[in-house]
This record gives sequence, structure tokens and C-alpha cells, in this order.
Amino acid sequence: MMVHSLVTKIIMPRLSLTMKTGTVVQWFKKEGETVQKGEPLVEVLSEKVTYDVEAPESGILRKILAIEGTDLPVAQTIGIIAAPNEQIPEAEVAEVKAVLERELIEKAEEHIIASPAAKRLAREHGVDLSRVVGTGPEGRIVEDDVKKFIEGTRVAPRVREVIPLTGIRKTTAERVSLSTRTAPHSTITMEIDMTEAVKLREETQVSYTDMLVKATAQALRENTIMNSTLEGEQIKIFQDINIGVAVATEKGLVVPVVHNADRLSLSDIASALRLLVEKAREGKLTKEDLKGGTFTITNLGMYDVDVFIPIINPPETAILGVGRITEKPVLVNNEIKMKPVMQLSLSFDHRVVDGAPAAQFLQRVKRVLESELPRERGK
Repeated sequence: MMVHSLVTKIIMPRLSLTMKTGTVVQWFKKEGETVQKGEPLVEVLSEKVTYDVEAPESGILRKILAIEGTDLPVAQTIGIIAAPNEQIPEAEVAEVKAVLERELIEKAEEHIIASPAAKRLAREHGVDLSRVVGTGPEGRIVEDDVKKFIEGTRVAPRVREVIPLTGIRKTTAERVSLSTRTAPHSTITMEIDMTEAVKLREETQVSYTDMLVKATAQALRENTIMNSTLEGEQIKIFQDINIGVAVATEKGLVVPVVHNADRLSLSDIASALRLLVEKAREGKLTKEDLKGGTFTITNLGMYDVDVFIPIINPPETAILGVGRITEKPVLVNNEIKMKPVMQLSLSFDHRVVDGAPAAQFLQRVKRVLESELPRERGK
């Protein structure tokens, strides 16, 4: 094997124009192990997309500077490859470590306003100032605030485990926080008779989510205001109908997208979704799989949830929440019959859409599911 004779840095790549930081998910090699140029060396995460960084040169992985779970800015050195007996510039290693430590400190103290006495007392007792509520002017944390916090922790419950907020979970937290801060949510619910949908599933083996994507795509084509986004003082209605479907994975929630769903048959949607869900569960979704969504569907029916209020996936205008299917007595032609029913919850940005057009959209979804889907048999 040809061994590279110079020290080579492994850096955090820029996976998109807007990417500022990335998360080190997993190192495939340990310090001291041999690496070949081009082989996958470390997995990083940005904006819910995972990417394997390849070894830029052959040699020995001499230093891992960023441990798994660490968030770092793009172009930051995360490891060093060198020949077995090659001298590594320790000054550079120390500098990188200092940067990492400084970033962690700055990140922890970001947006925290505290008096010098409060900071000193917090350092002495190992108090995280982000957990302290300030009572001074403009929320400034004063020494008494830290003292009260210390007293309170003496009777606080013991912590069993600390889970860092990184990767997909961190991205999700940031996006839902942005959504609830910026978009005034309004939610309406509607009950759906799923008799025909249940028959269709038994006959064709397509899933209820497949049907919902199909019904939603048709409704969006006719109620275009729901397929839009608000940018500044402009409402932009999308021409493409790209429906994201929330998928729970071991690493967190991801939303792969069925592009141009209104142009696909029910069977085509089913095939596309099966592939996307499989890739999501295996952590193999690409950037293209996650980009371009104009509307999102999230289904909690498999967890016995009847109804819930979903949070809009920014910058979209609306999201459809799906509950479980249950048997319910329904009055039909003066007779009480048991029918499978499902609750749909539509959360929408009230800056863009009023209640009436939102209800009309949901009515259209209802009609497709209740009476128009049978036409998709065999397609």
C-alpha cells in the first residue's frame, strides 16, 4: 500500500450552500488504524442528510479531533491522517482542540446575560447558566438567581441519563421552534368514512398513507393556496405538488418527499413511498429525497392516536395529521351501522389561509378518500 508522506487534514464538508455546521455521527476507523484513499472514513449529518466523508489520502488515522455527536462549523478540521512515524504538528492539534473547546463554551453562553458575580458563582458550583432564570433588568442573571438555583437543585430529582441534542433531533427542534414562533397555527379536524379505503387496501395492499398522499395531491391541485409559502409580504403558490411524509427512525424524525405526487398513480405513489421509507429506516436518504416539499403528512394512527395537532413544517403553509381507524356507530338511512372512521387534523398558517378555504381543502380530501379512490383499483 502506498502511504501518503504528508500530514492530511480531514475537514467538515459543506453539503449545501446554506450549511453552516455539521454533526459527526460515526467514525468508521479508530485512531491508529490504516485507511485507504477513497474509503468511507466518517459519517456526518447536516439538515437531516447523512454523508460519508471519504479518506482524502492513504495513511494512518493518527488523530480524531471531533468525537461522535460533536457539532462543528464547515471547513473545521475533524481528524488527521499521516504516515506511521510522521511527526504531527502538535501546535496545530492543540489549536484545533482549543477552537472546539471555545466553541462549546461560546455555544453554552450564547444569548446568556449574567453579572460577573453570577458567572463566578456558576463556575464554582458547575451551574449551567442556560438553566437559570434571570430576575435582573432585561432578564439579566444576578448572583441571587444562581444561589436560588443551587438551593433548588439540592432537592431536584436525580438525572438518570443525559442525551445531547444533536443531529436530526437538533434539526427537528430548531424547525418546530421556528414554526411555532413565526406561523400562527390554526387547526381544524374532520371525520372520514374509510369504508371504501379499507376495501381498497384489502384488494390492492396499498397503505392508507399511500391513499392519503393521492387524495391530498388531488385536493392541492384544486385548492392551490394550500400548496404555498409566505416569503416576506408575498404568498408564493408552488406549481409542483411535492408531498413530504414524516417517518420515525432510530435517529429521529425525517420527512422524505414524493415529488410531483399529483402526476402519479396510486400504485406509483405506493412504490415511491416504500422505497423512501426503506431508505429512511436504513439512513440512506439523499439530499434530493428530502428537498422540495410543499406539503407534509404525518400519521400517528399506528400508535393508537385518535387525533392530534401537528406543527407545520416550515416554510410550508399546512400539514395534515392522521389518526387511527376505529369502528364507530353511524346513522345510515335511519339505520345504525358500524363503520371504520378516521380523524384528520389540518394545521395551517393563518397568515396565508383562512378557515373557509382550509375547510374546503379538507372536504376535498374527504370526498376523494370516501368515494373517488375506488376508481384507482388496478391503476
